[in-house]
This record gives sequence, structure tokens and C-alpha cells, in this order.
Amino acid sequence: MAADTHLFLCLKDNYGVLVHDSETGATAAIDAPESAPVEAALKATGWKLTDILVTHHHADHTDGIADLKQRHGCRVVAPRGEAQKIPLVDETVREGDSVKVGKLSANVIETPGHTLGHITYWFHGDKLAFAGDTLFSIGCGRVSEGTPEMMWASLLKLRDLPGDTRVYCGHEYTLANIRFAQTIEPNNAALSARAAEAARQIAAGQPTIPTTIDEEKAANPFLRADLPAVAAAVGLSGKSAVEVFAEIRARKNKF
Repeated sequence: MAADTHLFLCLKDNYGVLVHDSETGATAAIDAPESAPVEAALKATGWKLTDILVTHHHADHTDGIADLKQRHGCRVVAPRGEAQKIPLVDETVREGDSVKVGKLSANVIETPGHTLGHITYWFHGDKLAFAGDTLFSIGCGRVSEGTPEMMWASLLKLRDLPGDTRVYCGHEYTLANIRFAQTIEPNNAALSARAAEAARQIAAGQPTIPTTIDEEKAANPFLRADLPAVAAAVGLSGKSAVEVFAEIRARKNKF
């Protein structure tokens, strides 16, 4: 694959990621929760920051932009619907647009729900998706600004990506997400296997991401709301997938 990635922690439990095109030397930061860890990652890799690709406007994804832009003069790409809430934006994008990082190319997928303008960057040639706070490992983001209908539609877009797409999300929430998911599907073998794997990863000081679309389809209850067994598990047999999703999300909010 042409794209190299470097994953690192920011703030308390945010993830930062660098995406690097070895042919041209271009490097993008996916979001910028804070500047110092991004600078440390650049130093560790020897890469030069050329771009920041923003998924949504929340401060824990944008607070590092100003410092990084001042130091590196990098291009800031942001969702068109949230550009006014994000500092120092150079280029706005929406559904159907593409973004180049050197010779790497990402398709923009609008994935509203957590925020109204949230987007995902899908580097189709490298089977990499940077989903921000829409899809987590065994979870999804809170429906903070949108509606359950919006979020379910966004999750379906991501679920339809190729199964071996590697998904990078914005936070390390996997163990907590697994504990909740097991209240919905306690007998899900794929979820049990993921629980054991995640426990080993955390014990070893390793990240639990990236995950893959296939792994999430097998174990993430938020992607499984249209399955009769999941509907039955939350007492909503025969109800729509959106209703089932909304119930699962409401339960997670209280968990």
C-alpha cells in the first residue's frame, strides 16, 4: 500500500493519526486534538506536516490546528457544513468530493449525527477510513446534534464499505464499549473474541484500533440494529432499525 500511518494518543483518550505518502513526502494529520503530540509524532517519524483533515468541529479534534498551521503552514481541510466553527480553514469539502494528500486520494463521506456536518475520509485505494466520532470500535458516537435517523444512515454508509477497510476512530473507548455491547448480545462469539483481544491489547499498552468493517459488522451492536435477534434483545421485535438503534444508543448514554 502507498499510505503509511502513525497512530498516537492525544489529550486523555483521543487518537491522532498521521497519514503519509512516501512517494511525495506529503503527510496529513487526521484532526488535531492538541499540537504537542502531533509534533512529537512528526519528530518520531521524520515526516513533514502538509495537511490537516478535520472530521468535525468539536474542540477535542480542532484545538491544535492554530499552533500546527502557524508552525508548518499546512492546509486545513474541513467539512463544508462546519467550516465556520473550525479555525483557519483553507478548503471545505462535502459528500462526493475527494482530497489529495500527495498522490493519496480520499473520498469524502458525509456522516452526520454526532455533529450535523461530520465527515469521514475514506482512502479507497488503501482501504483506510478515518471516521472521527461516528463509528468507534464496538461503538458509535453520541447523537449530539443530529437525530437517530441521521446517525443510523451514516453508520449504514460506513457498514457498506469493503469489509477489509481498516477503520481509525477518534477515541480509545473499546473496553467500555465492549462491556456495554455484552449487555445487548451476551452470547455473541465474535464479541467475546474481541473482548479477549482488546483486554490483551490494553494490558500490553497497545491501541485497540484500527478495527475493520467486517469486525464491526460481527460484534458492534450499533451496526446490527436491523437484525431480528438484536431487536428482540432490546424488546423491540418487529420495530424499525432506527427505533432499535435509538434504543441501543439511549441505553449506552445511561450505561
